[in-house]
Amino acid sequence: MSPNLSDGLRMDRSEIVIAREHDREALRRALRGKKIEQVRRGAYRDRPATTGDRYRDATDRAVARVVAVGTQIRRAWVSHESAALLHGLRLWQLPERVHVIQGYRASSASARDIARHRLTLGAHERTTVDGLAVTSLERTVADCCVSLHPLLALVVADHALALGMDLQAARESVVSMRDVRGRRRALLVLELVDRGAESAWETWLRYLVLRAGLPRPVTQLRVSTPHGEFRADLGWTAFRLLAEFDGRVKYVPGALGAGHDAEGALFDEKRREDHLREERWGVVRVTSSDGAGPAVARILRHVPDEIRTNLRPLRLLPPPPPPPPPAPAPARATPARATPTARARGTAAGTPARRAPAAGAPAAPDRGTRAGRTNDR
Repeated sequence: MSPNLSDGLRMDRSEIVIAREHDREALRRALRGKKIEQVRRGAYRDRPATTGDRYRDATDRAVARVVAVGTQIRRAWVSHESAALLHGLRLWQLPERVHVIQGYRASSASARDIARHRLTLGAHERTTVDGLAVTSLERTVADCCVSLHPLLALVVADHALALGMDLQAARESVVSMRDVRGRRRALLVLELVDRGAESAWETWLRYLVLRAGLPRPVTQLRVSTPHGEFRADLGWTAFRLLAEFDGRVKYVPGALGAGHDAEGALFDEKRREDHLREERWGVVRVTSSDGAGPAVARILRHVPDEIRTNLRPLRLLPPPPPPPPPAPAPARATPARATPTARARGTAAGTPARRAPAAGAPAAPDRGTRAGRTNDR
């Protein structure tokens, strides 16, 4: 199970075919011949080959929908989780609808796969990503912090900070919102943000210990031993405790490529842990199957009594949601007659978007997705 829904995907607007701009009979023939697939109403693309990774394929479909909407709709900015996808940010789960911010009221016939937010954005809160009108990185994080479960928002905010988000600007966006609902919790999430999280599961683990009231851990804590320097996902030097999220994938033969030595990885982890324990470091490994309660309980057993008895849980943080369900298989598009041509849509533009670091950058190993466009009714 992998909620790290962002991994190097890119999509150009030119990959999305808008029905109103093309020969509809040709589109129907291509659809019947399974050469293309429908992304949403009025938008198509070449049928992609499956990667074999259902999460990556699901993210690819989600990005295609966002690109389509961003191409079709006029005078609006892609926002919230949908904008996070375009900025290349990690998500705990994919959005069910495409979110946009617009300054006008939608008609009663508005498409159901679009979530519209009617408000006005400042010039500094607007940008473009590959030609699509999108909320700025800071505004995107602010919207997510206000509207999402705090864990889901923290996953987005952690990665955004690693990509260079201006944290103060994100706070100012939250404070400037007219609707005060969710503001206090959103500001707390921005207090807890940490650029050191290298996966959504690492954010999940940190969320658990912070919610339980433990002191803020150091992310990617480096520990020196006579056998070398080792790094842990989270740690507390005050009581020499390390906590790590342990994914199964690195212990599965071939899971990380043909040359991956799963047995060697398991042996290296065992030796690493032995060296740390020799230096009187406690090590707690947590997996996705542990669940929130058992994971916290296992960590607390290694915490000194004076810390454990004086914990002050963060009541503003609710229990974490369950991991996202398995990604669905792609739906089969049935040939259907194209709808009448809609009037041409324009796109708003703002300042150029910040580019994500090159693939493999240590601060942000999970790469995101870029987008293209769609036809809205």
